[in-house]
Amino acid sequence: MYKSIFVPVDNSDHSNACEVLSIELAAATGAKVTGNHVYAAKLHDIRFKQMEFTLPEEYKEETELEKQRRIHDALITRGLQLISDSYLDRMDTMAQDKGVTFERHMSDGRNFEALVEDINENDYDLVIMGAVGQGAVRQSTVGSVVERTLRRTNTDTMIVRDIDNATLEQKGAIVVALDGSTWSWGAMQTACELAKTNKRPLEIVAVHNPDQSGEELIEAHLSLARQVARNHELKVSTTLLDGSAATALVEHLENSRPWLVLAGRHGLDTAEQESNIGSVTEHLLRFGPSNLLIISREWTPSEATRQQIATS
Repeated sequence: MYKSIFVPVDNSDHSNACEVLSIELAAATGAKVTGNHVYAAKLHDIRFKQMEFTLPEEYKEETELEKQRRIHDALITRGLQLISDSYLDRMDTMAQDKGVTFERHMSDGRNFEALVEDINENDYDLVIMGAVGQGAVRQSTVGSVVERTLRRTNTDTMIVRDIDNATLEQKGAIVVALDGSTWSWGAMQTACELAKTNKRPLEIVAVHNPDQSGEELIEAHLSLARQVARNHELKVSTTLLDGSAATALVEHLENSRPWLVLAGRHGLDTAEQESNIGSVTEHLLRFGPSNLLIISREWTPSEATRQQIATS
């Protein structure tokens, strides 16, 4: 189970939901939590320099300009750090109340660049991010920071979209999308761990395109996945959908409204050395109604589990 959780913080509704969920999940699993707020002091410094031509003449002499730049930079940086601290103080208090180890990070720079650097330089095994943040526009389904961060990191990432269904107290099943790839099996393994930790039912969903062969293979994957779940002593169900995988999955999620959906970062059609997100997972990210956990780890069921199917 997860041991180190990373949460970008920006005081938006989605970010606040991520804070609560991360602390609850850490309390349940024994993980530590790191919160990071990125501020933009350097951007303010650039803007100040762009406006220097508007200063009175007595302030345009180079020595005086350097003095004003230092004063401006110190004031802006200190002010933004105080704002960051106020956001992280709230998270720190929640962590203390739950007995969770908490670490605060603050970064100056472009939001996604600072987050990517922090994630890639540390040993976090789970990132929890809001689908949108402070910069969201009305038409947004997923923010640019989320997309850019996902494409530049390889850590399991939970995207919180449904903030009204983003605490451990909320009801609902855990759904895992299974296509037989090692990444989807990785999602299956993680789904079992989360379902057991949170005492939730597990639904395994696969999709068969009627225009293609392979239905028997998909059925075999579902049987094996059902056995994996039973070995974890979970309440499990399986669903086989027909149609295009991306479209069928979103329609199913809109009808069932689970607590969380898990999908592998890649799928069966992933090219060797592919670094981008698979097309079905990206479709779930953009258009799925539920909170989504994208799994980067690979896994395959053991031979002993396969033998259980063969002898049952």
